[in-house]
Amino acid sequence: MALVDTHVHLNFDAYDADRADVMNRARAVGVTRFIIPGVDEETSRNAVRFASEFPGVVYGAVGWHPNSTVDFTPENLALVRELSSKPGIVAIGEIGLDYHWNKSPKAKQAEVFEAQLALASEVGLPVIIHNRESSADVIPMLERWAASLTGDLKTRPGVLHSVSAPFDLAMRAIEAGFYLGFTGPITYKNADDTRKIAAAVPLERIVVETDGPYLTPAPYRGQRNESAYIPYIVERLAVVRGISEAEVEAATTTNAQRLFRF
Repeated sequence: MALVDTHVHLNFDAYDADRADVMNRARAVGVTRFIIPGVDEETSRNAVRFASEFPGVVYGAVGWHPNSTVDFTPENLALVRELSSKPGIVAIGEIGLDYHWNKSPKAKQAEVFEAQLALASEVGLPVIIHNRESSADVIPMLERWAASLTGDLKTRPGVLHSVSAPFDLAMRAIEAGFYLGFTGPITYKNADDTRKIAAAVPLERIVVETDGPYLTPAPYRGQRNESAYIPYIVERLAVVRGISEAEVEAATTTNAQRLFRF
């Protein structure tokens, strides 16, 4: 069974010079599928384009990242709705709240987040959630939204990308039906809180992701991240949970398929 990088920004210019080589290096270590999230209009359109160019290999998500929401308009929401129906688009994202950079007012971020959650319900797609220093607001919003869902989406509302919520709030997300995505920081020396969450969450709710070009795992921290480094995340998850890497690989791939319905 092959691995899935459930969150990698191959649509960013950091990969323009060697995107094909990046994908080939990933395939060489068993990563055979990629999910590319959008963060604004350009990257969402590129996610659609790459999903079309690499059917069955690259899948996309479309949406507005909280740091891109300051000038968000109803026309932008209409565009997300339009792009969400394109071939290979499997989620709305990445969306959420970010209180670290303060690039958009909190009220505006929340307004856009709520609008995109409602859109996800409308089009029947799970959400990819960005949460940075905003767990106290993000988790209750997700709980309310998940409680309103019906049908298929209720069993797969979405994923907390690169989970960084406090333990109790992460567990509340699990209770609400969400998956948790683990990235390079699980390999960092100071990431005991993340490893505690990884040890406690049900295995059937874990997916692996790079967030490339960001959050590069040890031993490559400080360099550009890429999907070929997914095995380092798998390795650390196996150690934390006391199971084999093969078990982590099989479970996370199955989980990704269940969540995103490839």
